[in-house]
Amino acid sequence: MCGIVGYIGSKDAKDTVLSGLQQLEYRGYDSAGIALVHDHEIKIYKDQGRVDHLREICNVSFSSNLGIGHTRWATHGIPNKLNSHPHISNNERFVLVHNGVIENYKKLKLTYLNDYKFYSETDTEIIANLIEYFSNQGKDTRDAVLTAISELEGSYALLVIDKKDTNKIYIAKNKTPLIVGTGESGITIASDVIPLAGHCKNYISLEDKTFGYVTSDEIHLFNYFNKEISFDMKQLDISSNAFGKGDYDHFMLKEIHEQPSIIRHLVQEYFDKEKINISTEIIQCIKNCTKINLVACGTSMYASYMAKYYFEKLCNIPSEVFVASELVYSSPLILDKPCFIYLSQSGETADSIAVMKKFMDKGFPSIAITNSVNSTMANLATYHLNIFAGKEIAVASTKAYIAQIVVCAILAKAVSGQKTNLKNNLSKAALAIEKILEDKILIKNIAKEIVKANDLFYIGRGIDYWVCLEAALKLKEISYIHTEAFSSGELKHGSIALIDQGVPVIAICTQEGTNSIVRSNLIETKSRGAKDIVFAMESMSEASDDFIIPNVAHYLAPIVSVVVCQLLAYYVATLKGNDVDKPKNLAKSVTVE
Repeated sequence: MCGIVGYIGSKDAKDTVLSGLQQLEYRGYDSAGIALVHDHEIKIYKDQGRVDHLREICNVSFSSNLGIGHTRWATHGIPNKLNSHPHISNNERFVLVHNGVIENYKKLKLTYLNDYKFYSETDTEIIANLIEYFSNQGKDTRDAVLTAISELEGSYALLVIDKKDTNKIYIAKNKTPLIVGTGESGITIASDVIPLAGHCKNYISLEDKTFGYVTSDEIHLFNYFNKEISFDMKQLDISSNAFGKGDYDHFMLKEIHEQPSIIRHLVQEYFDKEKINISTEIIQCIKNCTKINLVACGTSMYASYMAKYYFEKLCNIPSEVFVASELVYSSPLILDKPCFIYLSQSGETADSIAVMKKFMDKGFPSIAITNSVNSTMANLATYHLNIFAGKEIAVASTKAYIAQIVVCAILAKAVSGQKTNLKNNLSKAALAIEKILEDKILIKNIAKEIVKANDLFYIGRGIDYWVCLEAALKLKEISYIHTEAFSSGELKHGSIALIDQGVPVIAICTQEGTNSIVRSNLIETKSRGAKDIVFAMESMSEASDDFIIPNVAHYLAPIVSVVVCQLLAYYVATLKGNDVDKPKNLAKSVTVE
C-alpha cells in the first residue's frame, strides 16, 4: 500500500523520484524518504509527513543520476522518521525501499540476525540486513539479494542500492506490483504506472518471484532459480497530463464529475449497436456454471451486490457475495460447477488475489473485473473485463464503483440473451447524473446541516440498502463521522436504540415496492428525535423531500442515487477542512492482507 519510485539515467534522479512519489502519494502518505547516489556515497533524507515536507528537507544542490524513494502507509511501526524508508543495513552498504509485508520477519531476525542492531520497528530493515548477512558469507550482490528474498514469506516490491556498485538498482517482486519503464534518458521503476508518464516510452510489469537489476540503459531479469528471463516491453500510451486535477479543487470531485462520460465510454466499448462485445468464452463460462461467487472488498464488494441482483434477475443463476478477507480463511460449501467473479478497482487487492489463487488451484474458472489490464488479478484470472474508468487517484473510490456496476449489468444482459433497453437506459442514467451535478449546491446545503453530527445513519431496502452501504462507507472514509447503513426493516430489531436527539437519518427511496415502507421506518426514527433526510426518485417524491433524483430505470437507480451520496460526503469533508483525496489512515490500493 506504499508507493516506491526509482530512477537511473542521465536526468536528475531527485526531481524524477520526488515527482513520482508525489503522484503515488495516494498509496500512502504518513512518511516519505529518498536515497540519492552522489560521489559513490548514498545520501538519505526521510521523515514523518508528506512528500512536500520531503522536498523541503531534500533541498540539495548536488545532482544525482540514481535514486530510490518511498511514500509510506504504516504497517509495522508508527509513522516516524526511524520507521520511514529507505532503510539501511548495519554496515551502511545496502539501502532499500519496500512495499509489502514480510510475514516471517521475526523468525528471520532470530535465525540470522541476532548480532545485528535494529533502529526501526519495521519488517523492511530485516531485509536490508539479511542481504548484508549473505553478502558477508561471500556472495556477490545479485546472489545475496536472491538468497535473501528466497527466505522471505509475504509480499514485497523491492528497490536496492549497493554502495559498492552505484551503477545499478536491484529489484525484486512478489505479490506486490512493480513496473519498469524505459525512456531516452534512463529507466524508471515504480509501484504504479503513473510515475512513468512523461519519462518512459515502454514498460514491463514484473511477474511474481522475479528479481534482477537495471542500469541506465539495460534491464536484466531472473527467476528464483537464477536463470535469466526474456521479456517483451509494452508501449506506454499515457500522458502525465492525464493525472491532473484540472479546474477541480480535488481529485475526488473531478472523478465524481467524470462518471457520466465513463458510462458513455462503457457503452461505446461494450456495445456494437445492440450487440454486446464480450467474448463468447466469458459468456459460456457463466452459462455453464451452477452458481456465481462474487469476491471483493470495500466499495467493490458493495458493487458486487448489484452484480448479484443482475445475475439472479436476468440470468436465473444463484449468486453470492463474499468479502475476500474472510473467504481466504473460510471456504464455503462448493458444489457442482461454480464460477468466481472478482471485482477490484486496482486489480492488486491482496485479499482478493489470495482467494483467486486458492480457488484457481482447485480448477475453478475466474473472471476479474478491474480498472487495469496489466494488474496482477487481470493477469492471473482465466478471463478479464476492463471497467474503463481511467486512473482513480482519490483514495475514496467513486467512478470505479459505478463502472463496475455498469460492466456487471452489461455482462448479465449478454449472458441472459434477453432483449432489454439497457443501452438506452444507461444513456438516460448518464444524463440523470449530469442533472444531479448541476444541482450539487443543494447537496452542499444539506451537508451544512449535518457537518457537526457525531453519528449518521443511512436506511433503505433492497437495492437502495446496498447503496446505503456504499454511501455510509464514503461518508466515514473522508468526513470521519461515524456512519452506519441499515436495512430499514432491521431498525426495530435493535439498531433504533442508537437514535438520539438530532441524529441525521438519511433514507434512500428509489424503488416503488419499498418506498412507502422505508418512509414509514423513517417516521419511526423521527419520533425518537432523529433529523430525517430523504433522497427520493422523482416518480415517488414528496414535497418535503430533501433531494429529488431524476427518473431512471429502477435497476440502474444505484448508479444515480449514489452520486448524491458521494457529493454529500465530499461537501461534509470539505466543510470540516479534511484532506478529501488523502483521508487519514487509508491508502488507495490495499496490497497487504
